[in-house]
Parts: sequence; C-alpha cells; structure tokens
Amino acid sequence: MANPEEIEESSDEIVKKMMFVMRKAPHGTINPYEGLEVMLIVAAYDQDLSAVFLDDGVYAIKKGQDPKEIGVKDFSTTFRVLPGYGIEKIYVEKESLENRGLTVEDLLLEVEVVDKSEVTKLMQEQDVLFPF
Repeated sequence: MANPEEIEESSDEIVKKMMFVMRKAPHGTINPYEGLEVMLIVAAYDQDLSAVFLDDGVYAIKKGQDPKEIGVKDFSTTFRVLPGYGIEKIYVEKESLENRGLTVEDLLLEVEVVDKSEVTKLMQEQDVLFPF
C-alpha cells in the first residue's frame, strides 16, 4: 500500500505547456506521422498540450486526402482524435491557409485560426516546442 505522503507528492506533479509545431506536408517525409504519434504518446502524461499547423503542415489536416496513388497510408484522419486525447487547443496559421488557397471548411477538425504574430506569442508561452 502506498504511503499517504507519497500519494500527496505525486499529485503535485508539474504541468508543462507543450506545443506540437506541424510544418511539413503530410506525404514525402515521415515528420507529420511521427508528430502525430508523439502527440498521442505525450497526451498520456496529463500535460498542457496544444498543436499548431503552419506552412505545408496545414495539408496534414486537409479533408479528402487520397495518397494511395503514391503508395502511402492516409493517416490524416487520425488527427480527428486529438481532442479526445486532451489536445483541444489546435491552431492553424491564417497566412498558411491563405497562401495555400485553403479555408477552415477544408480541414478535418475544429481549429482556431490565428495570425503569424499570435503563433509567435503562443510559442513564446510554451515550456516545450516539438517541431515536426
């Protein structure tokens, strides 16, 4: 049986603010797939998690992907489970969407669209950034 002092100490764990920065297109590199896997693993540790999609990373959460022709499994729909894993703060950089001719309606999940300066501010508030 656990000592009551040990239980009390374990409940005082430090919560870190961690952000996953998704910058790479979903196909052609393994980065977005690995980023998704790391997000789901880290979510088990009850930290303050968020994700931001910018540059070609916005394509990772674009609806209607069919990478079968290039021989790659479509993992993009798995991003829809993030809120169920406690990753509810999901941001997309406005300029990245606009530069690629995309809108929020083109995306697989609910996101908060923020401009470049807000992305910078959000990143500065984090304890840890995971670039993918």
